[in-house]
Amino acid sequence: MIEITPVACSLRVAASPLQGGTPCAPAKPVARCFWVGAVSALCLAVAACSSNPPPPQWPAEAKGGSERATEAWLGGNSRIEAAEFNRARAELASTGQVALVARLELLRCATRVASLVVEPCAGFEALAQDAAPAEQAYARYLAGTAQAGDAALLPEVHRALLGNASPDTALASIQDPLSRLVAAGVLFRSGRATPGVIATAVDTASARGWRRPLLAWLQLQQQRAQASGDAAAVAALQRRIDLVAPPR
Repeated sequence: MIEITPVACSLRVAASPLQGGTPCAPAKPVARCFWVGAVSALCLAVAACSSNPPPPQWPAEAKGGSERATEAWLGGNSRIEAAEFNRARAELASTGQVALVARLELLRCATRVASLVVEPCAGFEALAQDAAPAEQAYARYLAGTAQAGDAALLPEVHRALLGNASPDTALASIQDPLSRLVAAGVLFRSGRATPGVIATAVDTASARGWRRPLLAWLQLQQQRAQASGDAAAVAALQRRIDLVAPPR
């Protein structure tokens, strides 16, 4: 095995001809080099010991990038989100598989829905004509326009929203926090966000420390309180909004 640190090119190898051993036989346990040529020679020597090619790097790179992008967006850091998303998208695009890129675009749009950002899912729309029915159904779901026939194509966790269950009951059945927030956003976009739905979304975002959706749902809750003339609730919610809002 070789471990390479980014700066000093520090190596730990199982075998090295530079230490008096053969390329495929153990010698001294540790070697360090500081020259690119020596690194290349060592890598080639170790690779010759095995006929199995290394696994592709894009799945792990894309997964890590998408997870970091999601957390950055929910935490309110748009700059990091954009950088990590673009990195993940580039990894998936390198495969030429439309379905993979389409799903990543839908994930990004789902985080917007969870945060009450009402906008077209432009990244997916550019790929929609080549996307599978499942991706197209999920795009309709995010837009709040899914029909009963789309339920079988959706992830199981979201199917309850297209059934006969009440919005509060359907939302309570979703265990994953992000999926629950996305479902709440879908209920909002389709005009079915009850006070219970809003309260659940607030509690979910608060428990995770997700600043962006928490602010959005608190502001919606405050708007509802204003509409009902509940001045005390409006004031209490404003204090909470001020606490959550990032300093300017």
